[in-house]
Amino acid sequence: MTEDHYPKGRARLVSPVSCDGFVGIRRITPRGKPVRTHVRAGDIWLTGTTNGKYEFSEPTLMRACELSAVGEFSYVERERPSIKPDEVLVRIDRVGICGSDIHYYQNGENSGNVVDFPHVLGHESAGTVVEVGGDVRKVTETDRVAIEPGLPCEDCSYCADEDTYHLCEDMEYMSSPPTDGALVEYVAWPARYVYPLPESVSLREGALVEPLSVAMHACERAGVSAGDSVLVTGGGPIGQLVAEVAMARGAGQIVLTDVVEEKVRLAEERGVDFGVDVTTDDPIDVIHENIDENGVDIAIESSGAEIAIETTTDAVKRGGDIVFVGVPIDASLPTDVVGIIGDEYDFRGSFRFSNTYPDAIEGIRTGRFDVDGIVSFERGFGETQAAFDQAAEPESVKGVVRVSDEL
Repeated sequence: MTEDHYPKGRARLVSPVSCDGFVGIRRITPRGKPVRTHVRAGDIWLTGTTNGKYEFSEPTLMRACELSAVGEFSYVERERPSIKPDEVLVRIDRVGICGSDIHYYQNGENSGNVVDFPHVLGHESAGTVVEVGGDVRKVTETDRVAIEPGLPCEDCSYCADEDTYHLCEDMEYMSSPPTDGALVEYVAWPARYVYPLPESVSLREGALVEPLSVAMHACERAGVSAGDSVLVTGGGPIGQLVAEVAMARGAGQIVLTDVVEEKVRLAEERGVDFGVDVTTDDPIDVIHENIDENGVDIAIESSGAEIAIETTTDAVKRGGDIVFVGVPIDASLPTDVVGIIGDEYDFRGSFRFSNTYPDAIEGIRTGRFDVDGIVSFERGFGETQAAFDQAAEPESVKGVVRVSDEL
């Protein structure tokens, strides 16, 4: 940056100083008219005046990546959020791309939630605390943190039970309209839902605590325990992590299915006993021939695909448990009511999670869970649209955006 950026004769620029983020400058012209401008990180200058003068203020602007239309992102400047006494300001570093984000990007809606453009996506996030509210004791400035993206109302019957706050009907959830997500430089968030990361846990791993939490909750809903045989349908990020959590809970033999060979191979590399490409093999045959002719104990449907949903009752033995965590676009549960009664299947839904972040972070720290291993690629903030396009490719499991990168 040089003095050529400003009108000749108005100011003399001296002494560059370092600063993080945008900084607002209130320029006073010789006629006394204030004009607000800004400079980028690392480009802040002190000024000596000639005819006019410059006065520096605290940073007020930040970069944001908005979904401005279906299939289209735009970079804009927004006001940097201020914090309440119970909140912290987090400089976002990594954001994972979820399947729901891709639905919003491609269709402008997801599960009946319709985007009111412009809208910010991203709810799998981690970063560094740069400001702390006066009432906050849980975290301090410079802490590296994972952000739990849901804010319950804390005033309903679901919120009254600490195990069911995730069912709050007035939940504000990052990136779910109308609540903006984390593809921005800074997020103000209640400290209650921000969790410090141990030194050995990276910010990328911190961002992936969210999908890991979804998988942990699904396995808890299924009651996975030592020796259980488990079918996981879907080899996307949730399916891969469901299989890993099931292994960590002591499950016996695990089968994972998908229509993409690369995802099946990844699951096998990560420890599942049988990876089944359903375009070439029948998972029911694999189960009957290798595990139990009566079926598996538990099926966890993680894809949302209609054919996978239909497979669950064929795969599970009588008295078995079936949990649905994958969100279908347009599919229904198996409707053979007589068969469901006679075989005593237990059907359960699994929605998001509650109280999982501390255990998830500890599991990453100890090596019990490997979330880094599901990452297919990482791209910079300036390549967000390309990152979403790549994440939508069938072979991709998990994409991550580095929001901390320069545009």
